[in-house]
Amino acid sequence: MKTNKHIIYQTFPRLFGNYTKNPVKNGSIEENGCGKFNSYTKKALDSIKELGVTHIWYTGVIAHATCTDYTAYGLPRNHHAIVKGEAGSPYAIRDYYDVDPDLAENIPNRMIEFEELIKRTHDAGMKVIIDFVPNHVSRAYHSVMKPSYIDDLGQHDRTELAFSPSNNFYYLPGQHLELHFRAQEEDFEYSEFPAKITGNDCFTACPGVNDWYETIKLNYGINYLDGGSERFDPVPNTWNKMLDVLLFWLEKDIDGFRCDMAEMVPVEFWGWAIPRVKSRKNVIFIAEIYNPDRYKEYIRTGHFDYLYDKVEAYNILRDIICRKLPTTRITQYWQTYENIKEHILFFLENHDEQRIASDFFAGNAQAGIPGLAFMATFDIHPFMIYNGQELGEKGMDEEGFSGKDGRTSIFDYWSMDSIRRWANNGLFDGKLLDKEQRRLRELYKNILNVAKDEKAISLGSFYGLAYCNKNNPYFPLEQMMSYFRKYENELIIVFINFDDREHHFRLKIPKNAFDILQIPDNTAITAKELLSGEECICSLTHACPFEGTISAQSAKILKFNY
Repeated sequence: MKTNKHIIYQTFPRLFGNYTKNPVKNGSIEENGCGKFNSYTKKALDSIKELGVTHIWYTGVIAHATCTDYTAYGLPRNHHAIVKGEAGSPYAIRDYYDVDPDLAENIPNRMIEFEELIKRTHDAGMKVIIDFVPNHVSRAYHSVMKPSYIDDLGQHDRTELAFSPSNNFYYLPGQHLELHFRAQEEDFEYSEFPAKITGNDCFTACPGVNDWYETIKLNYGINYLDGGSERFDPVPNTWNKMLDVLLFWLEKDIDGFRCDMAEMVPVEFWGWAIPRVKSRKNVIFIAEIYNPDRYKEYIRTGHFDYLYDKVEAYNILRDIICRKLPTTRITQYWQTYENIKEHILFFLENHDEQRIASDFFAGNAQAGIPGLAFMATFDIHPFMIYNGQELGEKGMDEEGFSGKDGRTSIFDYWSMDSIRRWANNGLFDGKLLDKEQRRLRELYKNILNVAKDEKAISLGSFYGLAYCNKNNPYFPLEQMMSYFRKYENELIIVFINFDDREHHFRLKIPKNAFDILQIPDNTAITAKELLSGEECICSLTHACPFEGTISAQSAKILKFNY
């Protein structure tokens, strides 16, 4: 069935295919192992697709700085001082034209192994998204694998100039980089002269431990040193180099780019580059962006298909799940973004955020089910989950560079207990999952497939029921919400309970709902609860409330065919 609803599964290959049972803190790749492209077998991909997934975002594919030594394969060694963790950050790109050697079974054939993964993913009926990291690169960036006709980043920079529109980097002439907080782990100190500007717009030769000290910022023609004057004509050298990178990966037959820290790159670049890429292939572009005031600009001027909504939707849902906000707060939110709602990408977990089941978030995975059901069903926008979320991964390991913070490390060689159990050494039969993990995965599977396959959700209109139940003691809006989704003769009503108690509710439905949705008032009809498969005979009418019972921290999705 064709659908407008994208369900994205973010997966981190380094961790996903790593089945090491007892990894050690700060362990090397030899000690802790590493997942591979080949870990995504046909069985693994089929199992992911069962969740309703339409797109897989393979995170950390492009070669990045690492402490692992690959000099035997002709790759430069990276100094420990500019690598976070043993494995390194996947956002400290070492070579835009290479895949990470950690992820290959046969390192010289690493690109072929990735291309085979793309084909397997397509054969399994899903599309491929990879990261594009345009704002910054590793301090030790040097492309070994670039095409011969392309100059390397910084190759022709005039390093005596702090800024030039033809330079790829920003410089601090006459100053040495100083990393005083780093322990000496090499026989010699890391040297950088002149110092380059650090990736998080840190314009000093002494970045701190909380800065992105392992990265350097790319120059897109904005002179931050004089207050931010723009030099976009002629087109800056970096623009052309980044377009070359995008087109290189496009030729690998990928289907989309998740653009890291997109708002730190001028919107004019995106407005110039994205149409040029899409003229070759209609891939999707997703912007990581944290400033809601710029959402419309990055959609309309920047030509992005989808934007992260961490600051608004994620933060609000998190506080509702943790009982810090009433559910009515999300009602106010969705009215704000009525004109761009189809461009908003929703999520409750990703590699940057704390796990729902962690001690730092909800403490149990079930608490996230109401938020999952809401984000997946309330509109036609895409929705994303992070590998292990569907299994209740807790993220409470202390992996090394990443401490016990409720997140799954992106810096260390590690493995996830929940994925390990599900994978069962590559069988992907789930036999090692406990009862609660199996139940949770089945819930995710049911909710996400309903969101993808039901036309009333993936294509239909929305009618909220909060306004007419404001003073209804039998439907407490602090913990519950309900709304209609409608497409042609199909009607769905969603009930969501964020409370940790069961509720017997009586929901008021206004008369104009029947007029607007064009459904009969008080007609007995068979309704099917889509998550359980149970059927019942019932009717909807404005004359009396619709009654039902809903379990704690759960959702019900009733479908009527008129």
